[in-house]
Amino acid sequence: MPSKGRILLVDDNADMRRVYGDVLAGEGYEVQRVSGGREAFAAAVADLPDLVLSDVSMPGGGGLSLLAKLRADKATARVPVVLMSGVHKGSADQADGLEQGADDYLPKPVAPALMLAKVAAVLRRYAAPEELGDRLKAHGLVLDVLARTVTVSGKRVRLTRKEFDLLTVLLRKAGTVVSVPFLLESVWGYDPADYSDPHTIGVHVSTLRRKIGARIGERIVAVPGLGYRFEP
Repeated sequence: MPSKGRILLVDDNADMRRVYGDVLAGEGYEVQRVSGGREAFAAAVADLPDLVLSDVSMPGGGGLSLLAKLRADKATARVPVVLMSGVHKGSADQADGLEQGADDYLPKPVAPALMLAKVAAVLRRYAAPEELGDRLKAHGLVLDVLARTVTVSGKRVRLTRKEFDLLTVLLRKAGTVVSVPFLLESVWGYDPADYSDPHTIGVHVSTLRRKIGARIGERIVAVPGLGYRFEP
């Protein structure tokens, strides 16, 4: 059976490495297990994984430190990272991790089924169909999907990962209404049956409009009860 992908599992707790690693391996993933952030960064640079699944609280450099290093290095900048924590698991901690570039943030203990679903959802978002080479353009805004950059009138705009993914979906489907459930699933990896709060999207749309400027931002139109549409 072909591998579903290579996962770098980072946790200073040997039992967690064994349990989560065995769950992932049983689902068909290749799993490399390491016990700390420094070792994980070296492993990621040496052999680029498809996804990093890391604990937040670890001695000698935790998950957030590892995330920052991965994002700062050209070779690993686009590797998806899912954080887990049994200590820092409040909504503010999760929001902070996501804002710093994590693709998801799971409070421990993580049910195996949920962990597998989140990993699969993030990997789907990073799947690379041919269209990922696109440069999406609209009214002076240029979004390079592969390089993950956005410019407006030639000036770089720095977006969080979720803001970038949200804008990408809206531009790809310009002129059509993109539903709240679709956005929650495709951008955030949530199962709409379990989580359907449109406030999550509304907050990101608000900051996205501000960052790309009023002239283009006003083209992201809320359609009450349905979702959002980018006016071409």
